[in-house]
Order: sequence, then C-alpha cells, then structure tokens
Amino acid sequence: MAVVESAQDKRGLAGRILGSGRGRRPRSTEVRRRIGESWYTPYLFILPHLIIFFLFIGLPFFYGIWISLHDATGLRDGAFIGLRNYQWLLDPASIFSGRYIQSVWNTILFVFMSTPLLVGAGLFLATVLNQRFRGRNFFRGLYFAPWTLSVAVVGVTWWYLFSGSGGVIPNFLTQTFGDSPSWLTTTPWAWITILVGTLWWTIGFNTIVLLAGMQGISADLYEAAAIDGANRWQQFRHITIPALRAVLLLVVTLQIIASFQLVGQPQLMTGGGPPPADTTPVLLHVYNTAFQGRRELGLGAAMALLVAVVMVAVSVINFRLFSSERS
Repeated sequence: MAVVESAQDKRGLAGRILGSGRGRRPRSTEVRRRIGESWYTPYLFILPHLIIFFLFIGLPFFYGIWISLHDATGLRDGAFIGLRNYQWLLDPASIFSGRYIQSVWNTILFVFMSTPLLVGAGLFLATVLNQRFRGRNFFRGLYFAPWTLSVAVVGVTWWYLFSGSGGVIPNFLTQTFGDSPSWLTTTPWAWITILVGTLWWTIGFNTIVLLAGMQGISADLYEAAAIDGANRWQQFRHITIPALRAVLLLVVTLQIIASFQLVGQPQLMTGGGPPPADTTPVLLHVYNTAFQGRRELGLGAAMALLVAVVMVAVSVINFRLFSSERS
C-alpha cells in the first residue's frame, strides 16, 4: 500500500512540475513568455514599413488636403480659402470646371474601353498558355516582357509606330491601301492608339496573374467534368470562371485603378490632343494645372483628392459586385 501511495505521490509531483497547465488553454501572455517574445516584438517588424508608409504616403496625403484648402501656387502658400477650390471644380459656371469635367469623362471613357479588353484578352491568353504545348514557357515570358518597360519607353515606341511623319504603320497603310488615318491627331483614332499601346504594355501582368490562378485549380475537376460529357466551353464556364472569382476580383480592381491612373501614354503619344483636350485624362490635367503655367497647386490638389474619392467609390462598388460571398 505504501508503495502504491509513493508512486501516486511521484506522479502527482511530476504532474505538478511538468503538466501544471494540462487541461487548460495557455494564455497569450504565457505563450509569449514561453518563447521569449516581448509584447512589442510584432510592432518592431512592421515599424520600417510603417515609417516608409507614413513618410511617402501619409504625409503627402494630409499635406495635399492642407494645400487644397489654400490658394497655393508654386511661388506662395496662399491664404486659407476653405472649400472654394472644390466649389470651383464642381460649379458648371466656373472657368475651372469645364476642362476638369471633360478630363474626368475622358478617364471614365478609357476605363470602360480598356478594362473589359485587358481582362478579357488576359483571360484568353492565360487559357491558351495553360495548355500543354512545346515552348509555352517562352511565350509566357514573351507576353510578360513588355510589362517590365517604363511608360516612357512604351509611349515613345508607339508614338514612333503611329506617327504621321514617317511612322511605320501609316507608311505601311499608305503604301498598301493608298491612305492612312491621322492616328495621333484625330478621334477616335487617337484613343485607339493609346488603347493599343496600353494593351501591348500591360496585358502580360493580367495574363500571368490569371494563369497562376488557373494552375491552382485541381485537374480532377476537369477530368470528372469530361467523364460526365462536358465540353471545353462548359468546363471553362462552370469550373474555371467560378474558381477564378477571387483572382478576377483582384485583376479587375487593379485594372480599374491602373486605367484611372492613365498619364504617360497620352502625354507622350498625343500630347493630350486632338485639341482642345480630347484625350487628356484627369491626372494629366492635374499635372498640367499644378506644375505647368500658373502652377495652381491648391486647385490641382483639390482635383487629385476628388479623383481619389471616385476611385475609392469605384473600388467599393467593384468589391460589392464581384465579392465571392455573393456567388
């Protein structure tokens, strides 16, 4: 009996030493203490990014709000005028409103033209490049390569191709058909040149992202669908598209934001023309207002903040429409 009690006492002592926390969930403070982690350790990891974010995004953003409330130019800070810059931009009778509203509509027009084309073409190329054929890695790199170029290279390249004075494409069309449109100086041809250049430049990014999403879909789903008699189109419609819903949300959102940020292509290819400003996007108009001519910094900051509000609203609507929770 004494031996049994001694063994039970030992087990009880060992349990108190080694298993005192047995049967209950350790608190987070105990876990941190166990691994030697202080409460501020996670914040140290995000501190470098937080500092960079605050310096290069946070401060300029709030400084932009401050400037938009002043009659500031490139030469002076100006007096505080409250919301007068915003009133001028939203008042149809103002001399500043007409050109700003036109540039906003130009940007919206480009968003509606470019987003379906770039997403649809990227989805098509991703579907093709997801097949098994010889040299597919070469073509994947080939389609992605233009995205690594700067907007200056892209703009100058396509300006040279479509230029009316010695451009490759106008010369070819003139020699072949006897005539060629004025690609960079008339509408809608100016928009077509910008759209073609943007398509060539950015389609590789959408293709690679969608291709990565497709490669994450289990092949068993396609095999089961093929056994049940589903053809390629039915497999694409009922398997690929639903499985890519989250990826498509990302691609569409990024494409809308990128299209709203159109600046370099029309600046380099058409100069914002044809006159008066048929292909001037809103951010190019903001740049011209704030850093050209009279350098109306306050007015330009107000324009940029209104564009930011529109972009946030469009992004929220896009997430509402394409959210996987509504599938």
